[in-house]
Amino acid sequence: MTAYDAIVLAGGAAKRLGGADKPAVRVGGRPLLDRVLGACTDAATTVVVGGRRPTTRAVTWTREEPQGGGPLAALGAGVRHTSAERVLVLSADLPFLGESTVEALLAAAGHRGRDGALCVDQDGRDQPLVAVYRAEPLRRELALLATEHGGLAGLPLRLLTHELGLARVEAGPLASFDCDTWEDIATARARIREHGTVLDEWITAVKNELGIELDVDTGVLLDLARDAAHGVARPAAPLTTFLVGYAAAKAGDGGGGPEAVAEAARKAAALALRWADEAETP
Repeated sequence: MTAYDAIVLAGGAAKRLGGADKPAVRVGGRPLLDRVLGACTDAATTVVVGGRRPTTRAVTWTREEPQGGGPLAALGAGVRHTSAERVLVLSADLPFLGESTVEALLAAAGHRGRDGALCVDQDGRDQPLVAVYRAEPLRRELALLATEHGGLAGLPLRLLTHELGLARVEAGPLASFDCDTWEDIATARARIREHGTVLDEWITAVKNELGIELDVDTGVLLDLARDAAHGVARPAAPLTTFLVGYAAAKAGDGGGGPEAVAEAARKAAALALRWADEAETP
């Protein structure tokens, strides 16, 4: 992937949320900020502009001047801590942002003659806080705006984007969905429980909670759980999958990879099938 730095804007008063600490509001058991950080794990440097808080991975913290000075002031504070040629800029309230959207923005911003690329929502509206900017023109325009207006506090983002040549990227219907109200939060919480997404959301939440980065074939584990439940007894399913994980970690000296999990699952599944065969054979 193209080298880039990331800036996540996690300040603001969240007035439409009654002043709640929006980046800490949980969707799918994870704070909104952590969900956004999960979409840009490849960033060389990740800067979060806002109050310090626990996060699932290390970031660089900074604050805008004055605090509450708005997104341009926050962007100006964040860019001082970046050095890559491209800068990914995100708000901290995007529960469904994925790595595929980040990759599409980086690709579009890499075309010659462009100053970056931003996401366009389903209604055709620009989303300047779901965007990738080339660092040189971004720094230049921020400096010009600060000189012209005596600072960046309180200035609208459109003053920046109108001066830059940006590509538009139409991402998925939820890529730029942000949570400004409690209704938005409720909608996001309901969507992750929809059939077809809830399992992936749950596995990701568990891995983040346990500090695990391992990617495994969940289908293999589900098949194993089914075989153990049907061939032995229902309680055998969770106990068997636990033992598979333990065996995989032990085989890898504490760092077993997907291959170790698959091999342990294969052995346990074969055992469950043998167990079932004995019960069916006179």
